[in-house]
Amino acid sequence: VQLQAFGGGLVQAGGSLRLSCAPSGGTFREYAVGWFRQAPGLEREFVASIRWSDGNIKVVDSVKGRFTISRDKPKNTVYLQMESLKPEDTAVYYCAANRFPILGTMKTMRAYDYWGQGTQVTVSS
Repeated sequence: VQLQAFGGGLVQAGGSLRLSCAPSGGTFREYAVGWFRQAPGLEREFVASIRWSDGNIKVVDSVKGRFTISRDKPKNTVYLQMESLKPEDTAVYYCAANRFPILGTMKTMRAYDYWGQGTQVTVSS
């Protein structure tokens, strides 16, 4: 499965962006789809994930109340709606798919088997 992530861009602090992730040449089946981000000089970190089958969601505390992950089954797409963006949200955002999404692995980067190319999100102050 190849993943395509898009929707990044430059936005002022307090603004919003919506990222999208879709598979090319396949479907999300029973996977979990997650968003991770990596800021310059820092390690890649978990942001949010959603299990395709039942919609179970995990979100990192730092974005709770500001970011919403959702899925659109007919469109075979996962979204990350980002509100009230802060300069510290600046990073390359990656979507990834976890083929065996038991709940304990949904936040674990090494559990994700497929990765998209990343999309840059820049929040100016």
